[in-house]
Amino acid sequence: MKHTHTMVKNIATIVILALIVLQAGCKKEEDLKEKDDQIIKAYLETHNLVAEKTASGLYYIIDVPGVFPKPSISSTVTVHYKGYLINLNVFDSTEGGEPATFPLSGVIDGWKEGMQYFGEGGEGILLIPSHLGYGSSIMPGIPANSVLIFEIRLINVE
Repeated sequence: MKHTHTMVKNIATIVILALIVLQAGCKKEEDLKEKDDQIIKAYLETHNLVAEKTASGLYYIIDVPGVFPKPSISSTVTVHYKGYLINLNVFDSTEGGEPATFPLSGVIDGWKEGMQYFGEGGEGILLIPSHLGYGSSIMPGIPANSVLIFEIRLINVE
């Protein structure tokens, strides 16, 4: 009986510690989301831009709305784009080359959500907080927890 009581006590301690760690992780994630939001707001103000914000934290600017069809998560899109960081360092671009074609289901969450605001022929900007981008992963030219900015021209929706 005493052995069972000790086991229950040990399991309870492990569960409490796990909850503390989870809560700390959630707070850190919320702090990062708030930091990214402040970074995006400052960027918009500095560059005199007005953007819409979604519930997920994505900001978008539609300069040219385009026409139907608008892409869905199951669409394949053809786009010209330029991706850069808040400091304007470009990390990827199709400028001067062929447009890129890819299924939306295979890209970062910010693109999955943001592209659905564009109609075919549409142009605009996505300002993507890190949790909708690459998060804590480090990518070529992209430090961990980076806000990403993409200038986009949607050429075709399939």
